[in-house]
Amino acid sequence: MSVGEEVRTEQAGQQQSLGTAAARNLATTTKSVPQMQEISSRWLLRMLPWVDVQGGTYRVNRRLTYAVGDGRMTFVKTGDRVEIIPAELGELPVLRSYEDEEVLTELASRCRQREIEAGQVIASFGSPADEVYLLAHGRVERVGTGPYGQDESLGVLADGAYFGEQALQGEDAIWEYTARTLTPCTVLVLPREAVEQVAERSDSLREHLRSRLEVPGQRTNKYGEKEIDLASGHSGEPDIPHTFVDYEARPREYELSVAQTVLRIHSRVADLYNQPMNQTEQQIRLTVEALKERQEHELVNNREFGLLHNCEYDQRIQPHDGVPGPDDLDELLSRRRGTRLLLAHPRAIAAFGRELNKRGLVPETVDMGGNRIPTWRGVPIFPCNKIPVTEARTTSIIALRTGEEDQGVIGLRATGIPDEIEPSLSVRFMGINEQAIIKYLVTAYYSAAVLVPDALGVLEDVEIGRWR
Repeated sequence: MSVGEEVRTEQAGQQQSLGTAAARNLATTTKSVPQMQEISSRWLLRMLPWVDVQGGTYRVNRRLTYAVGDGRMTFVKTGDRVEIIPAELGELPVLRSYEDEEVLTELASRCRQREIEAGQVIASFGSPADEVYLLAHGRVERVGTGPYGQDESLGVLADGAYFGEQALQGEDAIWEYTARTLTPCTVLVLPREAVEQVAERSDSLREHLRSRLEVPGQRTNKYGEKEIDLASGHSGEPDIPHTFVDYEARPREYELSVAQTVLRIHSRVADLYNQPMNQTEQQIRLTVEALKERQEHELVNNREFGLLHNCEYDQRIQPHDGVPGPDDLDELLSRRRGTRLLLAHPRAIAAFGRELNKRGLVPETVDMGGNRIPTWRGVPIFPCNKIPVTEARTTSIIALRTGEEDQGVIGLRATGIPDEIEPSLSVRFMGINEQAIIKYLVTAYYSAAVLVPDALGVLEDVEIGRWR
């Protein structure tokens, strides 16, 4: 072939050498183990102290407490109409333990819906209190008078809260603070007059209200626990008080929850395709990773033992300006001693960082296993993408004191279970079926317990979409 013919052949696009596609048939490729995007940092599982549970149940014994209810109401919304679930009226102090559904339903029907714009005063300090307000949606700030006559914030109320309950305790009740809306609010108003009218026709309600108003309350400390009578600072020979410490008669018990799946692998795959990686090991590894992700999700969101649903109402606070600012985290930390860690969605951490930038503040960081974790007041803020973000782009920040020694939050698990590959996590062989498919039962047992209420706090409804 002449030089001219070679040039014409190259110009014609004919292949001159072995191509890479064919060459790969003789090559040994270098490959990674299977990857998955679902794996997260799972800081909650790593930082939570775990307690081994015998018998599958953990009982939390506490000193007797007289606090009743969770202090939060539930509403039903149909179009633009909002109604209170009748049984939820039992959250009001004077109606607690009252169970006549027919009467509660009539009281609920007497509630009148009211729409209030932002910046409006609902009730003024010192004015007569003759209505109870049930906050269905929005945020209301309670403003009191400081020692030198200046205004001081007494806290922010949000969806599900109520205020003005003193109106049902007598005709001489007054407002001890000013209630002012921070956002447009939807409230249900229950007048004292309506309760009195229903009580005139209901003997059970009338007797209940009389008993609640006439019987003196049980002596308790500020935490709602039965008072322990003590004497101090005395001299001479006075009578020393007698006392005892009472316990809850029905302490809460936490049963271990379970997450399971059946992993199936064809025997032909397990026999023939195990080089250079063991197919069974990789299948189990990825399944266990997904199981741990579900475990952390349940520890945050489960309605029985999840952190978001087991926080007491008086340990839930609202951000003053909607966005998570330094002052809000200070208030959250002040609600408990020895806060060990904060959990927040990564977008909430970013929103908090923007607020710090506005004030010219730079948070300190701490090294955690090679990761630089931001802190506030020395408390690390760990990212947790299991904390939900609502459609309104709001989320929550969780504060935890941990450990049995500090009466904190603990994780529960059962070690030593059959076929255990990690504490409280097992992979059990289930046999081979007629289609030659090998089955493994993958199981994780877990739960969480809050030993005392102030071990867990939540900053609710923080806005993460505001940039100005």
